Amino acid sequence: MSYRLPPLNALRAFEAAARHLSFKNAALELSVTPTAISHQIKLLEDFLGYALFRRLTRALELTVQGQAMLPKVREGLACFAVAVESAQARASSGKLVVVLPPSIATRWMVPRLKGFAQAEPQLNLQIIRSLKAIDSDQAPVSAPLTPVDPREEDSTVVIRFGTGVYPGCQVDHLFGSEYVAVCSPKLLAAGPPLRTPDDMRHHVRLHTDAIASDHTSPGWADWFKLAGVKGVDSSAGPHFSDSGLVYVAALDGLGVALASKPLVATALAQGRLVAPFELAVAQNYAYYLVVPEAISQRPVVQAFRAWLLKEARAAG
Repeated sequence: MSYRLPPLNALRAFEAAARHLSFKNAALELSVTPTAISHQIKLLEDFLGYALFRRLTRALELTVQGQAMLPKVREGLACFAVAVESAQARASSGKLVVVLPPSIATRWMVPRLKGFAQAEPQLNLQIIRSLKAIDSDQAPVSAPLTPVDPREEDSTVVIRFGTGVYPGCQVDHLFGSEYVAVCSPKLLAAGPPLRTPDDMRHHVRLHTDAIASDHTSPGWADWFKLAGVKGVDSSAGPHFSDSGLVYVAALDGLGVALASKPLVATALAQGRLVAPFELAVAQNYAYYLVVPEAISQRPVVQAFRAWLLKEARAAG
């Protein structure tokens, strides 16, 4: 159904002026000038084709038409307000779905979620691990991870590992990623020694094959090249399809792994892992919070974004 309606601002000006019987007081309430109120009333009267007020020397009076129109305008504005509040309540109470790569989900996000749950106890949170949250050379990102319908109550955001270029989305840089060699302190104590990068030739090297592109994570070949170590088979050692398995293998003392420094920072601080060398291999990708613009102003999304950026700053 198509409605022929006057501008909303003109209706708001009319309701306030009719309630106060004063353009000046209506202007104060709506934070505009009396001239602006007068202009809006004139627009409304021209639209309707009849006068709504009688302008007296020191006062305003509603015309018969104005008196008849006021209750329905007031009722309509109240309905608008209820509709907006209802939509905001639905957006606030809907589920927040966070899609993110498996590695950051296990080693960075989950250990911090207790603080978020305490800050937002009413929020219905769902965490989804997905390799699709990693940029791929074969599938460049040109849109959000999933189609967004702003009418849906649920809000889906993505913590993405990639370039940071995501059209149609609000994008926040969380942190970059340098890769360092890490191992269990038990392995370091048992030997052989790990005093120089060349000593790595005597140790088991752990590998992950779960990469979306050549840019996603460096390998041992990159590490040995940066260290200036030659004559080592960089591909030797166990290969795993999941970086989480590599992490567990390193904790268990099976060998030495290359790991993203931000994702092992807690384990290093707790002494469950050690980094024998300061040598770090940088790569081009970083972690970003990616939010479709259509849902970026929802209270649940804004609350999560504020918390996440605070945690990322503290980790950095």
